[in-house]
Amino acid sequence: MKRSLSLLFVSAFIAGSSTLLSGCAGSPTSANTVSRTETGRAHRVENGEIVLVREVTIEGESRGLGAAAGGAMGFVLGRSVGGGSGTDIAATAGAIAGAGAGSAIERNATMVPGLELTVELESGEMIVVIQAADETFDEGDSVRVIRRSDGGVRVVQ
Repeated sequence: MKRSLSLLFVSAFIAGSSTLLSGCAGSPTSANTVSRTETGRAHRVENGEIVLVREVTIEGESRGLGAAAGGAMGFVLGRSVGGGSGTDIAATAGAIAGAGAGSAIERNATMVPGLELTVELESGEMIVVIQAADETFDEGDSVRVIRRSDGGVRVVQ
């Protein structure tokens, strides 16, 4: 009975975490993908020229889903080891190790290639924008810099 309650708790935790975390959206880092909240709003546009393009890697995110899933799997695997109080220790150790591994896997799986774009605006201001590498830019390209009211920026051709 105790084991089935533990499995039920772990299953409910994973389902709840998945539902909660799937609704969390990070800020857009792409030239061609915008968040739903950007639609129907006016944004400021400035023209500029690409001065420098540098490839970068945008680090992955760990929103907790990998840790939750890994911790749950580690807990279940740990519960199947040994007997008596050793089972509780193994379950706890498995949950901790699984959470760490799950978090690392989630971060690695969500890394994306990016670009660091140095843009000289028509006003003479020089800015740097880092965004996903979903559009190709070359030095000397004419671009539009789109500024959102929340301070977010993206560069498009």
